[in-house]
Amino acid sequence: MAAAAVVFGPVGRDLLLCVDDVPDAGESAGVWQRREVLGGKGANQAVAFARLGVEVALVGVVGDDSAGADALAQAEADGIDVSCVVRRAGASTGLIVEVLDGENRWRYLQDTPASVQLDGADVLGARDVVERAASVVVQLQQPAESALTAARLAREVGCRVVLDGAPEAEHRRDLLELAHVLRADGHEAELLTGTSIRGETDALHAAGNLLGQGPRLVALAVEGVGNLFAWSEGHVFYPLDGAEARDTTGAGDALVAALVTALDEGLDAAEAGRWAVAAASLAVEHEGGRPRLTYESVRTRADRQRGRPVG
Repeated sequence: MAAAAVVFGPVGRDLLLCVDDVPDAGESAGVWQRREVLGGKGANQAVAFARLGVEVALVGVVGDDSAGADALAQAEADGIDVSCVVRRAGASTGLIVEVLDGENRWRYLQDTPASVQLDGADVLGARDVVERAASVVVQLQQPAESALTAARLAREVGCRVVLDGAPEAEHRRDLLELAHVLRADGHEAELLTGTSIRGETDALHAAGNLLGQGPRLVALAVEGVGNLFAWSEGHVFYPLDGAEARDTTGAGDALVAALVTALDEGLDAAEAGRWAVAAASLAVEHEGGRPRLTYESVRTRADRQRGRPVG
């Protein structure tokens, strides 16, 4: 398979439980929707790429248990190359339980053991698929050393390097210097810059700081307001488009996949940002983090997005 995109990130199982109200200690509540699917940020992004028609390979770790086998089977059914997903002997596949209440507020319970985190050998074992890719997404929920190894490998073979999240302080400088694109939510942007991102102007100042450290394009979320895309020649801010947000889980993963897809198709930064926020707005309209995208649905929604300068 010629992988146009490679995603380095967590893979496992997601269990979604929808309830009217989260019970207090000693009480119980009925679940009105239950769904267990392939999950983890790495897998969610890979699914989004596949649904956008992009050939994609996933690099992550599952256990040698039945949950790991089920996750790989689902990923293959989704059209994802899982040849570089490691099955770790004796490890338990990661599980994230999302409890979503009647007011669309989520709570996560995460069981993601260190044994199912990528190590350097896992990363280097994916060299063949990276060499066939145009872009590599490195999710920074993985150990910093592994993320740095993945970014260096991608740079070495000439891929676009996309960082998703906030690098740990230990390797932050090196990772930012290797990045072509950096995407961060509001909390992650604060970790990166030490500045609260309360509005568009804060995001623009933070993006300017980050652009000076290596990335050519920075995408920052302003929680509850919209998304800023900034590059050396300009910037654009896309306000939230009024989509009914039933669950924000997975919106960032859809955004990253659509952004990279658009850049790989040759769209400029502003248009790629339009596609990215369109995908995110589609993602929040359903429960759970599993993407429900198509190329046509994102293109149609992108036509509704209207950006503006900051200020």
